[in-house]
Amino acid sequence: MVQHLAVFVKVVEKENFSKAAEELHMTQPAVSQYIRTLEESIGTRLLERSNKYVRLNKAGEIVYHHAKEILALYTKMQSLVDDLTNKASGPIAIGASYTFGEYILPHIIARMQEQYPLISPSIKIQNTKEIIELVKMHQLDIGIIEGFFKEDTLNSEVVSEDKMFIVAPLGHHLLTEKRDKRMSDLAEETWILREEGSGTREAAENLFRMYDFIPKKILEFGSTQLIKESVEAGLGISLLSRWAIKKELTNGYIGLINVQGLPFKRNFSILTHTSYQTKALTTFIETLRGYLA
Repeated sequence: MVQHLAVFVKVVEKENFSKAAEELHMTQPAVSQYIRTLEESIGTRLLERSNKYVRLNKAGEIVYHHAKEILALYTKMQSLVDDLTNKASGPIAIGASYTFGEYILPHIIARMQEQYPLISPSIKIQNTKEIIELVKMHQLDIGIIEGFFKEDTLNSEVVSEDKMFIVAPLGHHLLTEKRDKRMSDLAEETWILREEGSGTREAAENLFRMYDFIPKKILEFGSTQLIKESVEAGLGISLLSRWAIKKELTNGYIGLINVQGLPFKRNFSILTHTSYQTKALTTFIETLRGYLA
């Protein structure tokens, strides 16, 4: 039945029987037979078919949602059994929010692969809110988020502190003025921020509340890289992690505004399930802690 669910999920994601068959290295009739058998077992049709598309019906949406979770749990079960050989090996699904995922995680993965080449990581980068949901649904073995999350269904542990700074384009008047700045001096500036649900956006809003401060104008952009490019282009200022702005500061593309009370500090946290962890996962966590120490 696990194989039937895997085929079903692939058909849904490819929206096409032939494309699913090609990726699964199966014939199209074999894929069709798997789907028919699954539908007979469930007792109802799961897909609406036409010459142009394959789509989920209401029953299919329910099965697809739970099939993803079942397949993730089955993979974890196999990994736990493999752990009995006492080798750190097998797949591990890692999710991270954008700052950690784009600027820190690649270095941790590289270090782990040098020492444990039998571990096969897959990585998903989303905003903090989405990573939390994917861990809850067992789509990820571990999530690394900005801030802290507390809920009984998941383990949450702070693994590092992150310092955040206000950045501006070169030549900006707040960079050229030598006096110490206050947050009130930034009231008339355009702030470029991430979208709602992002840990970086949450940090900025916490900063504003801390200083009883409301920006006159906010531009909302969907990625840190876009924000950095926009700051460099002169569109406005932003609050960004020190990890995200290393290269830009080194190369002199942007500058730091020295504001009293900064840098602003937040945490990076890891989220895992309360159940037993595979050896591959514990090895990754140990590597992560070592890198951030």
